[in-house]
Amino acid sequence: LPPFTSLSFSPFCLTETVMDTRTATAELGWISYPANGWEEVSGYDENLNTIRTYQVCNVFEPSQNNWLLTTYIDRRAAQRIYVEIRFTVRDCASIPSVLGSCKETFNLYYLETERAVSEGIKGVEYWANAPFLKVDTIAADESFSQVDFGGRLMKVNTEVRSFGPLSKGKGFHLAFQDLGACMSLLAVRVFYKKCPSVVQNFAFFPETLTGAESTSLVIARGSCIPNAEEVDVPIKLYCNGDGEWMVPIGSCSCKAGFEPDNGNGAGLCQQCPLNSRSTIEAATLCGCRNGYYRGDMDKAEDVCTSVPSAPRNVVSVVNQTSVMVEWHPPRDIGHREDLSYNVLCRRCHSNERRACQPCDDSVAFIPGKQGLKETMVEISKLRAHTSYTFEIQAVNGVSNKSPYPAQQLSINITTNQAVPIMHQVSSTSRSFSLSWPPPEQPNGIILDYEILYFDKLCSSPLRSAVHPSTSFNLTAWIPPPSFQAFPTPYMSFPLDRFDIAASLSSSLNSSMVQSKIPNVVLEGLRPGTGYVVQVRARTVAGYGAYSKDMLFQTLTDDEYKSELGQQLSLIAGSLVGGVCIVSLVAIGIICTRRRQLKESVYGDKLQQYNAGGEVTMRPDMFSGPTPTVTFPTMSDGHSSPGVKIYIDPFTYEDPNEAVREFAKEIDPSCVKIEEVIGSGEFGEVYKGRLKPVGKKEITVAIKTLKVGFSERQRRDFLSEASIMGQFDQPNIIRLEGVVTKSRPTMIITEFMENGALDSFLRQNDGQFPVIQLVGMLRGITSGMRYLAEMSYVHRDLAARNILVNSNLVCKVSDFGLSRYLEEDTSDPTYTSSLGGKIPVRWTAPEAIAYRKFTSASDVWSYGIVTWEVMAYGERPYWDMSNQDVINAIEQDFRLPAPMDCPVVLHQLMLDCWQKDRNSRPKFHDLVSMLDKMIRNPASLKTGTNNIPPAPSHHPLLDRGAPDLSSVSSVEDWLAALKMTQYRDSFLGSGFTSLPLVTDITAEDLQRIGVALAGHQKKILTSVQSMRHNIDDQSPTESV
Repeated sequence: LPPFTSLSFSPFCLTETVMDTRTATAELGWISYPANGWEEVSGYDENLNTIRTYQVCNVFEPSQNNWLLTTYIDRRAAQRIYVEIRFTVRDCASIPSVLGSCKETFNLYYLETERAVSEGIKGVEYWANAPFLKVDTIAADESFSQVDFGGRLMKVNTEVRSFGPLSKGKGFHLAFQDLGACMSLLAVRVFYKKCPSVVQNFAFFPETLTGAESTSLVIARGSCIPNAEEVDVPIKLYCNGDGEWMVPIGSCSCKAGFEPDNGNGAGLCQQCPLNSRSTIEAATLCGCRNGYYRGDMDKAEDVCTSVPSAPRNVVSVVNQTSVMVEWHPPRDIGHREDLSYNVLCRRCHSNERRACQPCDDSVAFIPGKQGLKETMVEISKLRAHTSYTFEIQAVNGVSNKSPYPAQQLSINITTNQAVPIMHQVSSTSRSFSLSWPPPEQPNGIILDYEILYFDKLCSSPLRSAVHPSTSFNLTAWIPPPSFQAFPTPYMSFPLDRFDIAASLSSSLNSSMVQSKIPNVVLEGLRPGTGYVVQVRARTVAGYGAYSKDMLFQTLTDDEYKSELGQQLSLIAGSLVGGVCIVSLVAIGIICTRRRQLKESVYGDKLQQYNAGGEVTMRPDMFSGPTPTVTFPTMSDGHSSPGVKIYIDPFTYEDPNEAVREFAKEIDPSCVKIEEVIGSGEFGEVYKGRLKPVGKKEITVAIKTLKVGFSERQRRDFLSEASIMGQFDQPNIIRLEGVVTKSRPTMIITEFMENGALDSFLRQNDGQFPVIQLVGMLRGITSGMRYLAEMSYVHRDLAARNILVNSNLVCKVSDFGLSRYLEEDTSDPTYTSSLGGKIPVRWTAPEAIAYRKFTSASDVWSYGIVTWEVMAYGERPYWDMSNQDVINAIEQDFRLPAPMDCPVVLHQLMLDCWQKDRNSRPKFHDLVSMLDKMIRNPASLKTGTNNIPPAPSHHPLLDRGAPDLSSVSSVEDWLAALKMTQYRDSFLGSGFTSLPLVTDITAEDLQRIGVALAGHQKKILTSVQSMRHNIDDQSPTESV
């Protein structure tokens, strides 16, 4: 490229002067009015240069209005003009007897026109009505006195003003108005700003005028310098109001074969990347050498890479019809980071490779068989007693570019034989019935089963048996259970050799039967005797292995007779019971018929309403013999044929079965983790994306189980999913699914944009109207009503466990209080004498004392949540200790109403905090109460300032208010509240005594200067407590 340089932005702007009196040598010829006003004179500046100036000093005459109009100034397309004025002003205080007519300021105006104003304008009407636009009133920073004047000391002021936008004419006049100052205009310079021409990013940008406003940005288009070409379009810079370039967009770069002159700028010619080369001059692309490639997502300037070598050190562990395969990464990964593995499965009929064929689609690979990132795979659902070959391929982003197959490592395994497991169906004194499930993955169709059994008493410490295919005796010594193996010169084989001998010996004293189906009845047995039974399956591939020894015992004769007698009694009792039931049904039908005949007079006109809202419909109201049907009415007024009941997942023998039943397993490939949003009890909580197959991608919250978890932790972690998966209601957090078949274990729920309710309210303190807060409370109540109807008790209802979405919909979450809590948890808890941890501030007294958790205790917690909402996330009971909270509740103290809380809402809280749990409202009652408030907003207008004293059985807690017995003045009261900064405001506004303070309102606090909402709340809470104490003491004082 020619010698252009890629310049950085110039820190200096360019100015273009359109008028400067400092360069004038002749008279300026400006128009002045009146004639005895401004006067043009010659003078000297501070450097003793001759200059033309205007001066005025009519300070002894009042009502001065002296105008000075400049010659016509061409603006030259500028939209904003700057005026630099150098002037001196006489200090009015240094002039005697001016009687207030002296000024130290003057006004600057401008007049935008197409042509110059005529010099003949001298009439009063013009100057009074001229359309001048005022720029500013200008005052001097320094003024001179008589002393300064005598010492020829000049105090020159310099001021710069700007005005615009200019668009109505080609030029303008400036006008100076004097109202009685003694001053001189030494120099006036008029100019405008522009951005200088510049070469930036190999693009040339011309000089550009600034915009009409000081904040304007003017776009300047650029053009590439010679031998450069556009990289991004459009190429442009922005010229700001100060004449500086900013915000470059687009750039140019050297054409192929060119580089910046003398290295000035970026874009020097580069050597070809590693493992590539160029074959022509000024090449724009370097091709890869043989054996090296670029991937589909690689850039042209990236290095060329190769395919990886084969994996190493593959090992396998076979467990019946599944196998775990692990391996080490390849030594050479091809200089890439996108290494992955593919697993190929082949089922073989012999040791020859050509006899192998791909595995069935039923074979399962966990976590998958393509694109594995880990060096491990679990393969299940294989056939029993079958040979397999697994090929582990190492691939990366260029494997598909190579003409050769991927490097791989093979391993051959043979699965174990199918072994059935038996259980006893029934037993008598001479027989028992056995059954077993068929093997899950047999090697072919099962033809039949072979059952081997023998009397367990036939085994003895020393047995001798003759093998049918040999002529020698095989003696096996069976060691006692306490025998410990150790090497000796006489016994160097392991102990499992004894088991082989024992099994062989016992088989010679055994019996054998065959069955076509997976059950059998063994007969001809001795009473009260234990038998060892084994079973094996036979397919076209032959017999499989025997199952493990299983012991079953026949009944003794006495046991059999007793059991038979019990069965006969049961049969007889069932017959008698059946006869009684049939008789009662017949009697009921006859009585019903008679009753219907008697009540037929009313049945044609009325519906019968039973207690509890149940409606019984008479059959004779309809045509045909319709039976009586009762529809239970739900709490929300909608009838339902039945109510779904919550099932505790811990009642399952295998908790994993509950997870499979209530939670959907999600393929981990559909889950994308984006960022950490919190830390839960068992691990991190992430924000992520879920893209189910065939569905729209959604944002989700992902709870993960931390590394190193125990089986109990995993069970407790997944129990929340088992609980959440049973719920389907708009105000309950929705479970999307779980990931349990790969690590990390995850619970995936819907994403709630605004997070926990308590922190959300604290961040938006005072931002919502009361009716909106009531609407949020109504959503929480609706969710809790649903849980109560399902017979689920939450136990940990608190604002921190309520999540809020982008539409301010509140949803109940955190269904895991039954799990153990970590010791370092930040939740305020109290360890009860019965063990376990509970959140004291939100928990009902009977739950704290006796661990009695019911829907009624959830109602108590809901009352605390209501208080949190109305207090915008304030901590219940403030800084009181847990023990103080418990003691206060036992003494029937309750929380006071938050600031601006309506009376009806605080009364709802007090209803929820009834000591007798049976007196508390139900959740469906709370829904009805809130619905009434929403339908009648006027009931929500009364604030805490007008709340009457609470009943004596519910005294309100005081948040640190001073004790009236120890506080006697307003000063002491404010000091106790740590609000002494408002002492003068209270006393100055007339609140000089405590009785006067008790009448204070929120409006009074605003008026006297208490602006912070937290301070207002603290003061009003204390005032409310004082008002109650004074009311309680007033009868005593009057005696």
